[in-house]
Amino acid sequence: MSDATPNPVDPTPAHERENPEPHEQENFPSLLLLFLCSILVFVSALYLQRYSGNFDPLVYNEEVQGAGSAAAGSAAVVDPIAAGKRLFVNNCVTCHQANGQGLAGVYPPLAGSDWVNDGEEALVRILIHGMSGPVVVNGVTYNGAMPAFGPLGSNWKDDKIAHVLTYIRQEWGNKGAPVTKETVARIRAETAARTKAWTAPELAEFHPKK
Repeated sequence: MSDATPNPVDPTPAHERENPEPHEQENFPSLLLLFLCSILVFVSALYLQRYSGNFDPLVYNEEVQGAGSAAAGSAAVVDPIAAGKRLFVNNCVTCHQANGQGLAGVYPPLAGSDWVNDGEEALVRILIHGMSGPVVVNGVTYNGAMPAFGPLGSNWKDDKIAHVLTYIRQEWGNKGAPVTKETVARIRAETAARTKAWTAPELAEFHPKK
């Protein structure tokens, strides 16, 4: 005879013995998390208000002063001297030096230069198409090459050429008048067919001696 005792029958109905159906619980974020999110939104709004520049695409243009100011929509004011100096430092300082003295026997000076001070007509032509061959500057002969900065298709537009020329004509004690973009545009149109650098003899008529 077996000594095993049969399991008693569980009187609980079968459907009540099943595990409860899983269900989604709503876990509300803590107050600390809500507070931190609010702070983040507030700080972001302050940052955009201060540094967005009213989302003006010109606000960080290196040649524009005052874009994105309180007077939104007003015309941007360009300081030709400041813009010209930046262009000079980035493109011309290696040859002509920060003090405008050039390199003796190699690159002519701009400071006190008769070519810089005596008139703008020759100067604009030189910057647009370059210059090659011997040239006398302040009584000293130089024989090198000045690269062209403004031929057709160049990204040196009329205002850039006007700015850098205005800067060198008013820096280092120079007393030349400002060069306007209208003057550059006129000369560029007059010389549009030119494809080579100028020489000193060709520029003689545009470079009056005092």
